[in-house]
Amino acid sequence: MHIVAGNAIPSSAMPGTGLDLLMAKGIFYLQRALLMLVDLGIMFIPRRRPLRAALVDCKIISHRGEHDNRRVRENTLAAFASAAEAGCWGLEFDVRWTQDLQPVVFHDLNAHRVFGIDLVISKVSLAQLQQRIPEIPTLEEVVDRFAGKLHLMVELKRDHLASYAHRSERLREIFAALEPATDYHFLALQAELFDLVEFAGARACLPVAEFNIAELSRIASQRGYAGVCAQYLLLSRALISRHHRQGQQLGSGFAASKFGLFREINRGVDWIFTNHAVRLQAIRREMLRGE
Repeated sequence: MHIVAGNAIPSSAMPGTGLDLLMAKGIFYLQRALLMLVDLGIMFIPRRRPLRAALVDCKIISHRGEHDNRRVRENTLAAFASAAEAGCWGLEFDVRWTQDLQPVVFHDLNAHRVFGIDLVISKVSLAQLQQRIPEIPTLEEVVDRFAGKLHLMVELKRDHLASYAHRSERLREIFAALEPATDYHFLALQAELFDLVEFAGARACLPVAEFNIAELSRIASQRGYAGVCAQYLLLSRALISRHHRQGQQLGSGFAASKFGLFREINRGVDWIFTNHAVRLQAIRREMLRGE
């Protein structure tokens, strides 16, 4: 998931080496620094303790699993297992396609940022990818292991590969045993990517806004999507209320502290995406236990 200044190099970045790679890294670290400054401000602004019912209903989603990209890498089975063991409600992860059109769980075009290996996912076969970087799981592995235990928020990534019909059928096969919107949702920055998952229906689709929150909010309303996701500063109370009146839900990223969590719960946000899911889940659990 890439929401404005989230923990992600921009979707178009990481095409190779050289100047493009240096620029992508620079943008990534600048965005992360800006978000950290905002998070620091929110961290020290006291918030009203949420009502018990709101705490019970709170849905914390681990953004790419519990990772630090040193001991545990993002979007790996180990990262997802840590979130599952902590009792998080859901997992968010990204799907890319190998050269032989096999879906794998990885965010960037290139493996360099996470694994230090200059390898473009779409230019190698699944067998080659697993030989070079065995930590990158297939989508099927993740679904088989975690579906039914946690809610799956599956982000589709734009690429230049063809064979939409084949890829759509492959996704249908993988999710065939699951209930759309109940067991999983599909996320995407570009609404046209939902053409890949027509089998799931509009209520299982969640557009993710960057700075185009007004446009995607309108599209979500017109097409009857499940709702919309955005960075927490982009979700106004008026927008949250409007979508709730339409029977839709909102997801925000990325709460990083207790007061940040309280802020989103009190505003009525339905899904809270965070890079600190284990810690925030522990805060929520302790508050419920202490009442």
